[in-house]
Amino acid sequence: MEIQDLPKDKKIILFDGVCNLCDASIQYVIKHDKDDVFRFVALQSELGQKLLKHIGINPIHIDSIVLYEPGIAYYYKSTAALQIAKGLKGIFTVATVFQILPTGFRDLIYEYVAKNRYQWYGKKKSCLVPTPALKSKFLE
Repeated sequence: MEIQDLPKDKKIILFDGVCNLCDASIQYVIKHDKDDVFRFVALQSELGQKLLKHIGINPIHIDSIVLYEPGIAYYYKSTAALQIAKGLKGIFTVATVFQILPTGFRDLIYEYVAKNRYQWYGKKKSCLVPTPALKSKFLE
């Protein structure tokens, strides 16, 4: 898939495909994405690398979830997490209360978890392979 072929009406979550915490988070989003808002791309994939370059993020230094809204904006670190929670609606919008905290402070906490995620939650040998039922939610 090429950048111009991305669905324009979906928000794209770029995630660490070998991180167990990230995998659990993506599974959680899929389960609660009642309005079918999100699509997913592993950062390690060819498309993930193209997307990072397209939006101007150095793929070598990325240690964060990225939310990309084609043609609109992109978010990363804690702001991406809060925007994803907002997109899930319902009780999840309560998380947006954390937007009152300075971004730098939120990102410090985010970076601490990101730095330790493999140690705390483990790492897979390869990226998540979606089941046939979920394959349409993952972009290649």
